[in-house]
Formats: sequence, C-alpha cells, structure tokens
Amino acid sequence: MSEAFWQSKTLAQMSEAEWESLCDGCGRCCLIKLEDEDTGELHFTSVSCHLLDIDSCRCKDYPNRQFRVPECLQVKNMAAEEYQWLPASCAYRLLAQGQPLYDWHPLISGRQASVAEAGITVARLARSEDTVRPRELQEHIIQLKP
Repeated sequence: MSEAFWQSKTLAQMSEAEWESLCDGCGRCCLIKLEDEDTGELHFTSVSCHLLDIDSCRCKDYPNRQFRVPECLQVKNMAAEEYQWLPASCAYRLLAQGQPLYDWHPLISGRQASVAEAGITVARLARSEDTVRPRELQEHIIQLKP
C-alpha cells in the first residue's frame, strides 16, 4: 500500500486538488486574531470574518475572498514561519512542522463530520465581526483545543 499524498509530498509539491483537500473545514483560520504588541503572542477570538458562513464553516465567497477581505490569510503564499497565524490543529501548519494529521481530519477518518464530532469547528463558537465592535475584541479571546 502506498503512502498518502500528504505523507509523501511537501506542501509545495501538491496539486491544487490535494492542497484544497487538506482544509478540514473547521473555520478556525477565519477567526480574528489579536497580536500582543509586547510579546508577539497571538490570541484567537471567537469573532469570525464576515465572509464566514458560521453554520457550514465555509467562506461565503472563497474565490473572491482576498479581494473582499485583503487581510484574509493566503496560506499558499505564506512562509512557514507565518503559519503561527493558523490554528495549531491546521493540516497546513502540522505538515509544515513535520507533524501527522489528527485522527479526526477527514483525510484520515474518511468523514467530514468527524471534524465537528471532535469539537474542532467554530460552528457553535463563532459570531460574525459584524456583531462586535473592534474595541470589544479582547473580550472575545478564547483558547482553542488542538
């Protein structure tokens, strides 16, 4: 039996379809992050980009997201050291760090529902940035489980 593509290829070697299949659909990368100016530490909030469909944990306008939200993470163009902006559970970050995917990842479990079952999606956690004042973001800092 041959190795799965994510075990035998680097991120740069993956086809577009392989790359996209690494996204587990958790929506965590769409959460607004705050950076501590003194320490550089990143803090995730429970506030999501206005383009995130919180129920499905998918972008409402994925093809045009960079145009509509210029600060949207362009994961494919990020340097490995910038992967700190991704959640610790993210397949792109894990693979860049030489770590295996979690058992709940759809490529491992064979089921998209395993992400929600593991409590990884933001579906019950997030609220749109349209409902929160920017000065209130600190009140929404959360700890994400891996």
